[in-house]
Amino acid sequence: MTRTSAPVDAPGADAWEGLVTTALLGTDRRTPPGAAPGPDAPLALLDAAAVETVRRRAGLRPARAAERPQAAPEDVRPALPPAAARRLAMLLADRPGPSGGRRGAAPDLTELLPQWLAVANARGFAPPPQVLPALLDAARGRTDLRPAALEFAGPRALWLARLNPDWRFALRAAPGGGAALPHLQDDDGVRRLWQEGLFAERVALVSALRSRTPAAARDLLASTWGTERAEDRLMFLDSLREGLGPDDEPFLEQALADRSRNVRATAAELLSALPGSALAARMAVRAEACVAIDHTRSARPSGTGDGISGGTTQTTVTIAVEAPHECDPGMERDGVVAKAPAGRGERSWWLGQLVEAAPLGTWSRRLGGRTPREIVALPVADGWQGELHAAWCRAAVRQRDAAWSRALLGDPSAPEAGGPGAVSLAERAKLLGTLGAAERAEWVAGFIAAHGLSEAFQLLGVCAVPWAAPLGRAVVDALNIARDAGSYPWSFSGVMGLAERCLDPSEASRLDALLAVPDEPENASPGAGGYWAEAFQRLVTTLRLRAAMAEELGAA
Repeated sequence: MTRTSAPVDAPGADAWEGLVTTALLGTDRRTPPGAAPGPDAPLALLDAAAVETVRRRAGLRPARAAERPQAAPEDVRPALPPAAARRLAMLLADRPGPSGGRRGAAPDLTELLPQWLAVANARGFAPPPQVLPALLDAARGRTDLRPAALEFAGPRALWLARLNPDWRFALRAAPGGGAALPHLQDDDGVRRLWQEGLFAERVALVSALRSRTPAAARDLLASTWGTERAEDRLMFLDSLREGLGPDDEPFLEQALADRSRNVRATAAELLSALPGSALAARMAVRAEACVAIDHTRSARPSGTGDGISGGTTQTTVTIAVEAPHECDPGMERDGVVAKAPAGRGERSWWLGQLVEAAPLGTWSRRLGGRTPREIVALPVADGWQGELHAAWCRAAVRQRDAAWSRALLGDPSAPEAGGPGAVSLAERAKLLGTLGAAERAEWVAGFIAAHGLSEAFQLLGVCAVPWAAPLGRAVVDALNIARDAGSYPWSFSGVMGLAERCLDPSEASRLDALLAVPDEPENASPGAGGYWAEAFQRLVTTLRLRAAMAEELGAA
């Protein structure tokens, strides 16, 4: 079909807006310029729009060219070995499959990327520039991956993030929002940034100073402390945890009088972590007034069977507790929160705070020179044991006291899996965090051997990676026992996932015997044998892949 276009007049300055209005209203209600009403009007409108589009593009006046971005900074770290670079590209190209269902025997590459990054960062390698976009995309979707990914990506990640809004998270994650800090020896530059910088820049500055010259960071805080906002004072005060020492005590004592309750509480917490501080001494006096040894004498007949002659007296030693009857202003100034949470008695709430803040060395002196293990073993009168031991647990974690942590954890094979003082898995995990890596692994291995894996998941999370040999053997043995017993296999998937990431790759050869499908006991879950064989196959494959990754990165 042949059509003839109506002539199109040269549109005026508002021609484009007129054409848009005509299109919105419809050619039945408004005829395009230069066209007659009728069936050809829509075609004329399209012709006019085409002509105007060319005219608009051709008629643009040249504009001043935008300033070219500065060149990306150099990354002076050594380049990745070629095999490791290929492995990284493979890990970044992998996408997680649909959730749910059986995982199969193939390794989960998305879970291997964090481990690969950890080794690469430890070796000090720089990434190939071409993988940086994929690396930033991966970190954008996984917040847990960001610290290691951004450390590996290096300064070029921030350069790219300023050019692509999708990667702005890298600027937020970088100290000071990616801003360059002045040289810490440049006193004028440091003071100028402290006086004029954005909040994130100032936090980054004081944190950087604190890690190198703690006194300089503290002096910087003191210079403007009275004019800072309460929420900013709280953030700045938290930076003193790095390198906390006795020299910080005068500044923290002044912060105890702060008008913000949260600032006062944080200052008190920091002071109580300094066993030689005046606050710790005041808390010790208060706590000692609440806890004492009670020697109770009881008559026990012995000798002849008539129970009359030869009586002896036995002394029972217990800990007596008299909780505070009030929370006075001095206690509140030293960080004791007066109002108890819902469901807690006021007196037990105050007692717990006093004991938690008192130096743990107080108790050997107060309780007859006994060791922490002997103190924890003493019975506590009138039902106060749970409250007292829980407070000692918090104190051991705050003061990083390994001797008290060992006493409160107790023997891992004890029938009471919670230990003498730890009342929850979370508490036990925190106590374990005060011990060295080898001792921590040995304790958790003993716990698993005695109690199995059902309650060990949280404890395994605080153990150093790769797991020490005794811990790895304990986990594999417990999994094997569960398999042979026909246990419900999917309940151990979390531990299996941890083993894939944390078991030493050298353990792979020990697992070959577990790859066959076992005979299922009569009461086993249907299909359990196949699941166990599949899970162990995935574990072995993952361990060997981790060994290959470490070899490619040149790790010992």
